[in-house]
Amino acid sequence: MDYIQSIGIIAAILTTASFLPQAAKAIRTKDTRGISLTMYSLFFLGVTLWLIYGILVNDLPIILANGVTFILAGTILILKLKYK
Repeated sequence: MDYIQSIGIIAAILTTASFLPQAAKAIRTKDTRGISLTMYSLFFLGVTLWLIYGILVNDLPIILANGVTFILAGTILILKLKYK
């Protein structure tokens, strides 16, 4: 692994980790009133496309970051739809 990929992996970890508190709170409380359905829908679509792009170009940091974020954002989106 070269230093450029290391930078990408560190960035992926940091940006993906930023979703953990929101996902944990939403899962724990089932409270999604403060979350915009439009924003999370668009965000989830963007993350999905980034994940597909990462897979197509075989870029590990993009795949890791967006794979985990796909799961976290998808969970929040499902909770938003279920408990709105």
